[in-house]
Amino acid sequence: MFDPNNPCLFCNREPEKIIAETEHAFLTSDDFPVSKGHMLIIPKRHFATQFDATEEENNDFHHLLLHAKQHLDEAYQPDGYNIGSNNSEAAGQSVHHLHIHIIPRYKGDVESPKGGVRWVIAKNASYSLAGL
Repeated sequence: MFDPNNPCLFCNREPEKIIAETEHAFLTSDDFPVSKGHMLIIPKRHFATQFDATEEENNDFHHLLLHAKQHLDEAYQPDGYNIGSNNSEAAGQSVHHLHIHIIPRYKGDVESPKGGVRWVIAKNASYSLAGL
């Protein structure tokens, strides 16, 4: 997988940082975790968004997601998870090699977790704006 001519951060992941892998993807810890245990699923093939993934790659992503959950449940006992990817610059993507975040969540890690990923657009995130 290592290619010295490719500057992509994820195409050149150090093998010792890989926690698990399948034919099409691997699981690793995030180098800049937002919570204890934050992990990434990264395809071995270089492409930018989840919309570009093949069925086989998506199957491997799911397999690694379940592996990550088991690992994190045993190691850290989180109370929940946020799972997602940023697809294009408008959605916040800064590394243009797909990577899926598995972010363990813990009671009390934020004042109110209500709305979860809805908060990516803060002005529209509150349920009170929708009458809920």
